[in-house]
Amino acid sequence: MEDVKQEKPGLFGKLKTGADFTGFKIRGSRTITILIGMLALIVFAYNMLFVYIRPNEFGIKVVKIGMQRGVHEEVYSSGLNFIIPFGLQQMHRLPKDIQVLELTNYPHTAAKVARREKAAHIQTSDGFFVDVDVSIIYRIVDPYKVFTKIGPGNLFQDNGVIPKAEPVLKATLGDLTTEEFYNSPMRVEKSEAAKVMLNKELEAKGIQIEHVLVRYFNYSKEIQKNIEEKKLKDQLVFKNMAEARAATEGARLKKIEQEGKMTVTVELEKGKAYVTRKKAEKDLYTRKKNAEADLLVKLAEAEKVRLKNEALKGLGAERMVGLKMADAYKGLDLIILPSDGPTGVNPLDLDNALKMFDVRKGGAQ
Repeated sequence: MEDVKQEKPGLFGKLKTGADFTGFKIRGSRTITILIGMLALIVFAYNMLFVYIRPNEFGIKVVKIGMQRGVHEEVYSSGLNFIIPFGLQQMHRLPKDIQVLELTNYPHTAAKVARREKAAHIQTSDGFFVDVDVSIIYRIVDPYKVFTKIGPGNLFQDNGVIPKAEPVLKATLGDLTTEEFYNSPMRVEKSEAAKVMLNKELEAKGIQIEHVLVRYFNYSKEIQKNIEEKKLKDQLVFKNMAEARAATEGARLKKIEQEGKMTVTVELEKGKAYVTRKKAEKDLYTRKKNAEADLLVKLAEAEKVRLKNEALKGLGAERMVGLKMADAYKGLDLIILPSDGPTGVNPLDLDNALKMFDVRKGGAQ
């Protein structure tokens, strides 16, 4: 038996001819071309029919052909906005956020996003010139007025703020003298005046000035040197005046301190005298009350004696004396007395004893 050899089909089956690859390639390239064309058409239509207004922008539409021809008063906010292409309608964009105009001769000191111009060259009221670096901070508050009265794009800077800035600064800061430029409150006052004048000029055109800030100012070297010398002399005068005032105030303080010490001494002596007087009054009062008490005690004792004497003069006093004398005799063990004669003592004769001691008069019962 003969062996029959069979060919195994490949993974994608048996390929008949190379023409099949060519057809596949042609169809794939057409599809890619169509997709690219559709994408390009979409991008073209997007760019032609829509305008994107960023969040920090205003949109102003201008219609050149049609019934509503002209600048529309409606202000378009951020987002996609439809327009008719081929120049029939246009969307102009103006900044909504804060704008800064830097007038300076030192560009590296200015903000990167700020519009930079030369420093304001101002003549002071006493005839000297000074270069002043100023920052003017402002914003667009009415884009329709800005567009119609000034123009589109950056014309709000070129034809709006910049031409007005330096003349206004010369009119306000030019009122200061050379020395008054060093006076911060006066500079701020003139800066506020410049802000008011700029707003009068620009508010009718839709621009509002927020701040006018004077940052630096430079005189010529000779003028600067003269000013510094004069300032040093003025400061020396002020220093001498201050020292004189300090000496005067020091003497006045010393006088007040001495007067205060004297016042304190006088008041202390018054206090001591008051204490001494009060102590004397207290001692006098104490002695007076003690004397009154002693007097009352002695009077009471005298009255007691008087009352006792009065009592002894009454009835029964004789017998009480006799009883007392009888008590005196109790302690005697032996006494020898004459018992006869006029001076004789008979202890048993009580009546005679009373007469002898002059307690009872003769003949009394």
